[in-house]
Amino acid sequence: MTKALFNMLPTMIGSMPYTDPQKAMFAVIKYLPQIAAWPQLPRRDYFEQMTPQFSQQFPGLVIDVDGNATVLEQPFTEELIGLYENYLANDFSKYNLSPQYASGFNAYMNTASLSPIVAKGQMTGPITFGTSVKDVSGRAIIYDKNKRQAMCMFLRLKAMWQESMLRTHSLNTLLFLDEPILVSFGSAYMPLSRYEVTDMLSQIMESLQGLKGLHICGRTDWEMLLEMPQLDVLNFDAYQYAYTLEIYHQQVKAFFKQGKAIAWGIVPTNAEELKNETMSSLRDRLEEYMAFYTRGENAVSFKEVCALSLLTPTCGLSTLTEEACDTALQMLSELSRSMRNKHGSY
Repeated sequence: MTKALFNMLPTMIGSMPYTDPQKAMFAVIKYLPQIAAWPQLPRRDYFEQMTPQFSQQFPGLVIDVDGNATVLEQPFTEELIGLYENYLANDFSKYNLSPQYASGFNAYMNTASLSPIVAKGQMTGPITFGTSVKDVSGRAIIYDKNKRQAMCMFLRLKAMWQESMLRTHSLNTLLFLDEPILVSFGSAYMPLSRYEVTDMLSQIMESLQGLKGLHICGRTDWEMLLEMPQLDVLNFDAYQYAYTLEIYHQQVKAFFKQGKAIAWGIVPTNAEELKNETMSSLRDRLEEYMAFYTRGENAVSFKEVCALSLLTPTCGLSTLTEEACDTALQMLSELSRSMRNKHGSY
């Protein structure tokens, strides 16, 4: 399935610097029409930032806008019983993204002119969500067994609802779990085992009908993730961290040979780095990174690597100005077109 869908097409992580959802959608349609991702607009409102955006309907959760905090106050309420019942029934109908929390998603869903090959969504993954939301004692909910279980059930229903909506634009869907916190995996700041991490991720992914992706904007234990059977697409910051994935070259080759894809975060989202790059310089860099897996034992052909590749910015675009965001997306679109023309995927 991924072979037929990707072939170095461009998409984005999600966040954009706009506060006007229609302006954001104009950029999506212009630069990312084939794998259209809905725009996340964290500058528009605190509710649209990474953790609050996917917290609506979580039992006992209170958003402190002034304190920039999302706190779980009373998790064991009647609402929690309702969450368990809905989870057991696979009833995700109540776990929507409302306009207050996701104006970009609602603009995306109301854009009749969209006709993507793949409708791409994204949401905060359980590791990042669970370490960001604290209880009243200040402890992250991921470190409480019962709260963690409720969180995974909740995020699973949120993911199912989002995917069901994306399918109205395209039967081919790709939903990414964004897990920036996994750059800390293995450190004293994250006392979680490999099993605990992959189990939480798997609980969300296994509920989805379409393709499942994972985005991490730094370095982490790539072997742990590449060996997850549920994962279809791994997205990482190739611009800065390609060498960290190369350490696991045999696992990456095996990943490709299963028909799974790498989404190369190749266009920098750092303003100064972006100014210093051109489409040609990024193409040279990308080709070098991709060619690494065509060498040595269990080599994958360059044609196969191209077929199983997506191109993205290195991370979200919300840290850029609107003008720089436009530049990054234009460069991404041109890079995709150049790679596809050069390597035979049109």
